[in-house]
Amino acid sequence: MTGLDLLHLVGDETAIHHLVGSLSSTALVVLIGVCVVLLSKGADWMVEGVVDLARRTGIPKIIIGATIVSLGTTTPEAFVSVMAAFMGNSGLALGNGVGSIIADTGLIFGLTCVLAPVPINRFVLDRTGWVQVASATLLVAVSVAVSILSEGTPYLGRWIGFLFLGLLAGYMYLAYTWARQCDGYVLESDDPDGEVRPLWLCWIMIAGGLALVIVGARILIPAASEIAQRLGVPDDVIAATMVAFGTSLPELITAIAAVRKGHPEITVGNIVGADVLNCLFVIGASAAARPLAVPFTFFMLHFPAMLLILYSFRVFISLGSGGYFRRWQGFWLLSIYVVYVVLQYTGDFVITAK
Repeated sequence: MTGLDLLHLVGDETAIHHLVGSLSSTALVVLIGVCVVLLSKGADWMVEGVVDLARRTGIPKIIIGATIVSLGTTTPEAFVSVMAAFMGNSGLALGNGVGSIIADTGLIFGLTCVLAPVPINRFVLDRTGWVQVASATLLVAVSVAVSILSEGTPYLGRWIGFLFLGLLAGYMYLAYTWARQCDGYVLESDDPDGEVRPLWLCWIMIAGGLALVIVGARILIPAASEIAQRLGVPDDVIAATMVAFGTSLPELITAIAAVRKGHPEITVGNIVGADVLNCLFVIGASAAARPLAVPFTFFMLHFPAMLLILYSFRVFISLGSGGYFRRWQGFWLLSIYVVYVVLQYTGDFVITAK
């Protein structure tokens, strides 16, 4: 397949659906795995390119960690959800955003706490951490209000999407301001004084990474939808588990690298920032693209799981008198995530509720 053929395939909706529909279930799983790799590698290239570009231009590293890195690692979720919204698959769009928050905090941060002592940076968590909880609570509150006021399936309208994007702009400004004031949370590279990529290579990495993310997301959506239809599982369930985990791989890779290099605290800022962006950026942009239906399963499972994990995280911060998250807290978050996933595939009330 030539580059032009690939470009045509990515841009042709009918061709994509014909391709995934003609594949066996095993081939679809392999295709989804390839797309996940493209998303992960593309996001990784983008982050590296943006970080070196920022270092070249003299932007403080702390600002990179508090804003640009988390923005880069949530790019896969944004592309997947916005494309799903354009395709009219609101369950996939909303499920990916909410599921990514659950995967980031429950699975990835929980795993980090189990593997290594994670310091509690109160400057970051007493600011961005509250935005993390508040944005998720606002999403649930708005969804409940819309459900009460509407007949039939509730929808998050475009005005809600633009409201969230407006709040995102305010958050990014606050994050920039807080980052300039903070001396304790700095994103360090393996070799701070090492060689920095030239500007032209930074731009190539950013553009190439973005291209991989777009291609991976464009094919991942219909492939996941096809699998969901064959299994008889709602799209939002697939989105909140398999797709959400796949698009959360950049955060997982960052967490594993941080633990391996002895800097688990990097994970905290990245995940907290990614949660805020998943809510305000990913879901906001998706709703702005097309109104998002909120299936009954969100009120039964996805929203409660998200709030339980985030409020548990908030409580753990207040309990951290020793300055570190505890291993048992990581196990608690992991256990919530495992139960959440198991319920989706074994709980008949979740699968059949509409």
